[in-house]
Amino acid sequence: MHFFAKRKKRVLQFMRRVRNSLAVWAVCGAITPAAATASPPTAYLGPSALTVSKDGRNLYVANADARQLAWVELPGGEVTRRLELPAEPTGLVLSPDGRELIVTCAAPKSTIAVIDVVSGAVTAKTPAGHTSMSPVITPDGKRLYVCNRFDNDVSVIDLAGRRQTARVPAVREPIAAAVTPDGRAVFVANHLPDTRNDVLFMGPVSPYVTVIDTRSHKTTPIELPVGSNGLRDLCISPDGKYAYVTHVLGNFERIPSQVEYGWANMNVISVIDARRKKYLKTVGLDELLLGAGNPWGIACTADGGSVCISHAGTHELSVVDASRLVEELPQMYISPLVSTMVGDATAGPGPWRRIKLPGKGPRGLAVAGSKVYVAEYFSDALAVVDLEADAAAGIRTIALGPRPELTARRRGELLFNDATICYQQWQSCASCHPDARADGLKWDLLNDGHNNPKNTKSMLLAHATPPTMSEGVRPSGEAAVRAGIQHILFADRPEEEAAAIDEYLRSLRPVPSPHLADGRLSPAAQRGKLLFESKRVGCRGCHPAVLYTDLTMHDVGTRSPFGYTDRFDTPTLVEVWRTAPYLHNGRYVTIKELIAEAKHGNSRGCIDELSEQEIDDLVEFVLSL
Repeated sequence: MHFFAKRKKRVLQFMRRVRNSLAVWAVCGAITPAAATASPPTAYLGPSALTVSKDGRNLYVANADARQLAWVELPGGEVTRRLELPAEPTGLVLSPDGRELIVTCAAPKSTIAVIDVVSGAVTAKTPAGHTSMSPVITPDGKRLYVCNRFDNDVSVIDLAGRRQTARVPAVREPIAAAVTPDGRAVFVANHLPDTRNDVLFMGPVSPYVTVIDTRSHKTTPIELPVGSNGLRDLCISPDGKYAYVTHVLGNFERIPSQVEYGWANMNVISVIDARRKKYLKTVGLDELLLGAGNPWGIACTADGGSVCISHAGTHELSVVDASRLVEELPQMYISPLVSTMVGDATAGPGPWRRIKLPGKGPRGLAVAGSKVYVAEYFSDALAVVDLEADAAAGIRTIALGPRPELTARRRGELLFNDATICYQQWQSCASCHPDARADGLKWDLLNDGHNNPKNTKSMLLAHATPPTMSEGVRPSGEAAVRAGIQHILFADRPEEEAAAIDEYLRSLRPVPSPHLADGRLSPAAQRGKLLFESKRVGCRGCHPAVLYTDLTMHDVGTRSPFGYTDRFDTPTLVEVWRTAPYLHNGRYVTIKELIAEAKHGNSRGCIDELSEQEIDDLVEFVLSL
């Protein structure tokens, strides 16, 4: 009893310290995540998306961190105008006549800004959903489609009337879109799988590309290979035959005892027959002994002969012969789902280039003639690659502002996304934790034995809620960072890099839940809050505010036949709406399943006695955190 009393005292002391440090987040006992979208612009620009004017004389650049749109004159590269935006710009597209630029400004209630490219004036604003991004326009210029990432749907906007006419369901976190040249379909890349991933699940753990018929708005799901995750961008070939989507392919069903040959993660393009709406194949972008970590942006050259891909983790541009992506090639390497690696000699002769870029963190890109323009997020610059020039003379930089001086936090963010610190560059921390959250997969890591795979956890609040890992094998977030560098990246790095990653992870703030109503709890969530805090239900016994975890291990009846312990770390419920599937084994896709079917919480309360309405109210509160 003396041990437990001391443990309780330490927990209470720690909770008091955390409450003080997080007081700015706390409103009525719940963490307020408004800082995720309401904080002022930073000293960094953070270019993330761009497009080229119809005449090729201007680039339009979305500077995400500065909440700014920049005009860049070509070919010189002078920034001629800057326009402040109401929120983070996450995508931009030109109207077919080239006169208007449409920019998605992401927030819980996003804004679509229509901008006159000559005057720079905002001529119209249209509301959209939660974290809107990747706007695309039909070739006739009549309709705009916008991904609402955290509402899991796509807005359809009538451009003439400047109004939303429909919301089309996607699957999970629609993050990128492209419209076919004939305007009949919009292809949407969903960021993560939306399924259980426990060992008893016999179905595929896969994300989808959603195809929207622009006439009926009916959707067709196209399943990608098992283990696909972290989809970032999508484009369609100029002839409309193929859709290409960038993502990571996790071999999560294997024990990641190495990273060579893509044993843990591969970096790939999936190819879809756009006309038949059918998945064709997945092609690796890595070389045999050199990974191409974290593919991000993708675009075709005008003739469709080459596909250009930015690699956010290795700071490179790949240029691939498009014919190599669709021809029959032998299956090889660790994953049987990957047809070949385009950089491997056994794939046969053919033009393929992997170009080192001058800056850090390449993301969005645009192709105009022989030039490829790449947004270098951490360098506040654009890389310009001339595909017709030789390697030495064909690359230059356009500075969008002063060279950024990286704080420890910013450097930590760069390192978290940097695959070059990994052995052979196969993956970064962000490969399994995109945006420092979870990949929707389970992994059997060797830090706690084997044959006991566990669901990937979000990094949000990891440093504030020790211990870490589902079985609590790391005493703190700091220890987990250093173990991850050594045992997941298979690297030996300076201590200062781990300390910088700590700073970045500590700085993470929750995104406001899509279940909030104007930033507040809905009436159903308010009723659910009373249930959550009541002795009858007892949820706050293990999940007390403000972190919604008691920092303690519990037996919740989820030990597997091959498990080593009955007790698992209590996770925070903050931003739990974003972290499905649930429990350490990934058994439940929704919170309602967890409560109503698994009876999670019965050890402290009476879940069995709740009515259907009470369960719905309780679920609504939990999903609002």
